[in-house]
Amino acid sequence: METVTRSIRELIASGIKLLPALITALIIIMLTRYAAELTQKVATRVGNRALRSQSLKILLSKTSFIATWVFGIILACVIAFPGLRLGDVVATLGLGSVAIGFAFQDIFKNFLAGILLLVQEPFRIGDQIIVNDYEGTVVEINIRTTEIVTYQGEKVLLPNSTVFTSAVQVRTALGRRRTDLGVGVDYNTPLSQAKDILQHTLEQVEGVLSDPEPEIDLVAFGDSSIDFIVRYWTVPQQKMVRRIQTQVILAIKQAFDRADINIPYPIRTLYFYDQDKYNDYLPDDQVNGYDNRNKQDQKLSQQR
Repeated sequence: METVTRSIRELIASGIKLLPALITALIIIMLTRYAAELTQKVATRVGNRALRSQSLKILLSKTSFIATWVFGIILACVIAFPGLRLGDVVATLGLGSVAIGFAFQDIFKNFLAGILLLVQEPFRIGDQIIVNDYEGTVVEINIRTTEIVTYQGEKVLLPNSTVFTSAVQVRTALGRRRTDLGVGVDYNTPLSQAKDILQHTLEQVEGVLSDPEPEIDLVAFGDSSIDFIVRYWTVPQQKMVRRIQTQVILAIKQAFDRADINIPYPIRTLYFYDQDKYNDYLPDDQVNGYDNRNKQDQKLSQQR
């Protein structure tokens, strides 16, 4: 009992000795939270003044926030455990990083991919992109995911590693976008007249860019029509592309109606025949039998 009592007293005494250090470490952790938020705000202001790229501003803000937390946690550990030196902490982190790396490899992979996306800027916040089967507007690039909003108003979170390693089609990268529209006219239509009407019509539609100029190409002799391809340029945003395409179609239809130019319907000719009579694989005697029966049927019908 004396040994147990002595051990308990020693534990209590050592706990009392560590209590100030533990309280100090806890205070440091609490202060680190406010320091990280303050550092993030300062970094955001500096980034807004010094950097033009929105992605680099986000990277600077998030990096300063994470770095402040890492420094605060390491400082709290050193104070809470006086015998623990900074070199020991770094060595422990080095040994533990291997196990942590295997356990959280997907998280680290997305983290590094997010940093590379923010630094290289293959696309920016507000760009409209296509990644695999997803298409929409980039809203935010986080440390782990890239957030896009589809044209149907749905939010999609794509892992940064998937975005970084996949083919990304950036539709708003160059400031303009071409639309190819197929138009068919009747075979009796004067083609030069139809081409001039299409050219003039495109020049009158608001939203169609004059540079580059619209192009009108004849592409094929169709089954029921001679086919044109109308190529024109607009601003790249999907909403405007759809609106201008609607205006172009309406304007072309109205112009063709005024000029009495028909946009023909598909025409099909159907032939009906006796498949047994024209079967190439029947023997000659069977074919003759079919012919004799047909002649007999014709005679009976004449007699009647």
